[in-house]
Amino acid sequence: MTTPVLRRVVRRETHSPRSVAFAVVVLLGIILALYVAVELILALAAQPALFVRPMAALQWLAGLPSSVPVAAGVAGGLVVAALGLWLVVLAVSPGRLSKHEMDAGGRVAVVDNGVVASALAQRVSDETGIARDRVTVGVAHRSVDVTVRPGAGIPIEKAQVTSLAEAEIASLKLARPVRTRVRIERHDEEEKAA
Repeated sequence: MTTPVLRRVVRRETHSPRSVAFAVVVLLGIILALYVAVELILALAAQPALFVRPMAALQWLAGLPSSVPVAAGVAGGLVVAALGLWLVVLAVSPGRLSKHEMDAGGRVAVVDNGVVASALAQRVSDETGIARDRVTVGVAHRSVDVTVRPGAGIPIEKAQVTSLAEAEIASLKLARPVRTRVRIERHDEEEKAA
């Protein structure tokens, strides 16, 4: 991955644009601006307001600090500040798609997390002899979660599954390292004991 064009293509495939969030915020802004425009036109035409006259709303807003309890004002300010901070973080931080970049013999491949999960589950199933439907794998951006539910009397060690999962991840040559977490669930034995 040496060329800037290739880096840009990989980034485009693994990160999502914030177009939807941007469109929602812009749409809400347009609706608010249209509402204010309609209220102003109704006020100029001496017609009754839809909800509240613009000047009455401004007067209410200006008198808000003295007319509400301090705790309510602080709580309202914190809610508005949290919403603003969330919008700033949403605008600045990159979105991530459920894909991983992997080295494919000097080239770059982008693989879906579902493909990585399926490969891991199949490898664990093949190597341990446990049925494929009893192995569940979840893949996130920084972690892999492997859950094995062996039947009653089937011995399986967590270390064995961990080494199998880590070997499969290493063979996939993912560009960013992921943390592996393995769980062995033995529901069948617990149900028999009960």
